[in-house]
Amino acid sequence: MRTIMANANAKLGEDVFKKCAVCHTAEKGGANKVGPNLWGIVNAITAHKSDFTYSAAILARAQPNLKWDYETLYRYLYAPRKFVPGTKMAFAGIKKDEERANLIAYLRTLSDSPPKLP
Repeated sequence: MRTIMANANAKLGEDVFKKCAVCHTAEKGGANKVGPNLWGIVNAITAHKSDFTYSAAILARAQPNLKWDYETLYRYLYAPRKFVPGTKMAFAGIKKDEERANLIAYLRTLSDSPPKLP
């Protein structure tokens, strides 16, 4: 994870995010859409937004200490419906390792205090 994230490109990840923007917003204080706003998602506790109604599947998967850290996001974004069976997220996933890493690098920038890279 350390190597792939060290080589990730947030600018390229912003382009990948266009796939996500169909269902998610990314700006600070942005509204939820079909999916929750993703500002501050990296290292956030799963299902943490009180103004969004999460699926039973994601709530069942969410544990008090389960965070959307780099590894968890990387695995989830590969195949969301396999990572969280029953999720409402219809997106099939991002199979290319580099694209997933670039997207996560972009998501990392969506914060007032971006978390340290692994």
